[in-house]
Amino acid sequence: MENQIPNHPTGKVLIGHLSDVERAAFYKKTYAHVAGGVLVFVLFEYLLLQSDTIVNFMFSMTEGYKWLLMLGGFMLATNYAESMAMKTTDKNIQYLAYGIYIFFEALIFIPMIAIAAGYMESGPEILQQAAIVTLALFTGLSAAVLLTKTDFSFLKTGLTIGFFIAIGLIIAGSLFGFNLGLWFSVGMCLLAGGSILYQTSNLVNTYGVEDYIPAALGLFASLMLLFWYILRIFMSRD
Repeated sequence: MENQIPNHPTGKVLIGHLSDVERAAFYKKTYAHVAGGVLVFVLFEYLLLQSDTIVNFMFSMTEGYKWLLMLGGFMLATNYAESMAMKTTDKNIQYLAYGIYIFFEALIFIPMIAIAAGYMESGPEILQQAAIVTLALFTGLSAAVLLTKTDFSFLKTGLTIGFFIAIGLIIAGSLFGFNLGLWFSVGMCLLAGGSILYQTSNLVNTYGVEDYIPAALGLFASLMLLFWYILRIFMSRD
């Protein structure tokens, strides 16, 4: 095969070595799966919120060290799903991994969405506004990378350091009971935006032509991180 990359450990043909037509087809499949992931997330969220048992349990896990346990479990589960999706070419397993990831995202969102939808006077409007802003930013950032073909791989080190600092602050806030506040959410939105730029730019360097499901999973993760903190910012105004 002409496009084969002999030195790549998996022997896969990376997107960066395909024609523009093949690359466009890959992007179309990837973003269609991101959109599909959003719809499945909404469905999971709706179904989970119908169970008072699940809602009450998730609220109970937001207190002190329990929230750290929940975040730790979430990180383990989602990292496992990402690893599962990347290590196989079996589409059924990749879809299963994507579904697991979406389910745990929906689960961890329950307390915040339940508060916005059920306990805040302008909750439905806040959810709608946060969703629109998130999708607009995600679309704009992704389009900027794909249209300009700018390489944002240099963001990796900064994003890694930023996320470690954020995790440290979240742990400290949970243990010592202080509110991280509005500016932390703004900073996390910037990190999420940087992650979207990095993930989008890195599509051509990491994924093969059949890797549109794990590629969608990575983009979906950054999208949901952005939505989480934009929603927190909107809720803090009410």
